[in-house]
Amino acid sequence: MKKSTIWLLTVLMALTFCGLLYIQIVYMESMIRMRDDQFTEGVRRSLYAVSSLLEQDETKYFLEEDVAEVESSTVYSQYGGTPHLGGIKYSFTTHSGLIGDVTLKADADKIYKLQSDQSNVASSYNSMREELKGQYLYQKGIIDDVIINIMNKAADRPIQERADSVAVRRYLTKELENNGLGLPFEFAVVSRNGHVYYKTGGFDNVGPANIENSMFVQSLFHNDPASKKNYLKVYFPSKNKYILSSVKFMIPSFIFTFILLIVFLYTIIIAFRQKKLTEMKNDFINNMTHEFKTPISTISLAAQMLNDPSVRKSPNMLQHISNVINDETKRLRFQVEKVLQMSMFDKQKGTLRLQDVDANSLISNVVNTFRLKVEKYGGHIEAQFNADDAIVNVDEMHFTNVIFNLLDNAIKYRKEDVAPELKITTEDLQGGRLRIIIADNGIGIKKEDLKKIFEKFFRVSTGNRHDVKGFGLGLAYVYKMLNLMGGSITAESELGKGTRFIIILPLLSTSDDEEEATKG
Repeated sequence: MKKSTIWLLTVLMALTFCGLLYIQIVYMESMIRMRDDQFTEGVRRSLYAVSSLLEQDETKYFLEEDVAEVESSTVYSQYGGTPHLGGIKYSFTTHSGLIGDVTLKADADKIYKLQSDQSNVASSYNSMREELKGQYLYQKGIIDDVIINIMNKAADRPIQERADSVAVRRYLTKELENNGLGLPFEFAVVSRNGHVYYKTGGFDNVGPANIENSMFVQSLFHNDPASKKNYLKVYFPSKNKYILSSVKFMIPSFIFTFILLIVFLYTIIIAFRQKKLTEMKNDFINNMTHEFKTPISTISLAAQMLNDPSVRKSPNMLQHISNVINDETKRLRFQVEKVLQMSMFDKQKGTLRLQDVDANSLISNVVNTFRLKVEKYGGHIEAQFNADDAIVNVDEMHFTNVIFNLLDNAIKYRKEDVAPELKITTEDLQGGRLRIIIADNGIGIKKEDLKKIFEKFFRVSTGNRHDVKGFGLGLAYVYKMLNLMGGSITAESELGKGTRFIIILPLLSTSDDEEEATKG
């Protein structure tokens, strides 16, 4: 698959996921806003109903008080009324001299009982009706007096009496349930200046952040003067939880969307890795073909020269051809070994043939062998064996290849106009460890490439230079082998100044001590 196709699919899927998430978020916000509006409207209706009920209670209080006072001091004294079972009994005398009794009952069924010691009751009906009309007008005047009394005296009563805390809680609970809001609440009654007359225990826990969203205020007794206004404040601690409960069904949708997004991102990353791996493998095959083609061509040419009788007659020429064939065979074998190193990445430590090796001696042999190659480019290689104890438990062949690969890299990535200077040092470390440092004055490695140099098939870019050949396996092989042998390797480099590879290996004495401690 082309990289452009992968990028196109990535962009399309990214836009799709963004659109899906946007729709879900907008829908969720709309649901939360609608639920919040419904909650606010329900609370306002409930608080208004509570305010109305408190006003009705106060009106009832004044009616009962004033009617009792009027009945006891005015009506009875003026009309000689006496209490009567089922209502109030009034006695009166008409202009025509008729004497009668009237009983006003509370059930609004007015039963008029006229007792007269005269036989002509029908003739006095009209006169009695006029008398009752006057009675009605009088009672209406009393009610007007009660209303004026409420307006003048109500605001002076203590708010604790006008809005009893028990009654307020009862009314709030009932009205909120009627509006479908069975939530726990806290409330307080406060004055216009913020003075708290009484409050519930949890009202003190209201933080500034919750006042705007979860606090509702309702004025009490609308007809009170502005200076004597009181307010009912109600706070709902679980309002946010109640609002969010309406969108709980959206949570699985978000979870599934994020799972799909993660799977998609993982798939894209894998696709790019596979694309990169494919390119590396193609580069590896091309390099391998070139590396194999050169020694094979040289060996083939030498074989053809051996068929020439004149060449066979010259011992010097035969010796030269023999050396060429031998050198190219070694070169070919070395390239084959590098290819076979790929199989070592997935094998376990059991495939290694570990043995006790003097690292100083082994490194000295590699340096002597490699010296001619360095001097070929006018350079110099120096070895300093500062480690007194350099016995390590490693695979000799693979450890030799590790040192050789690092030195070979130093020559490959040398500066064209500067003679290569290589230095290899061994040092003792605390904790029974050996440190080997291989430094060069080459072109160096970029910081972004330094993190990837130990990856398989990765090759550092060399700009316009075309003489650097390889498979991208050398440093990956070095890293893998050192890990299998219980060691580690790190790299330090500065572009244009050179590179230092630092190898850490446990000494044999430390390994033996650990083994004995484990057995003990």
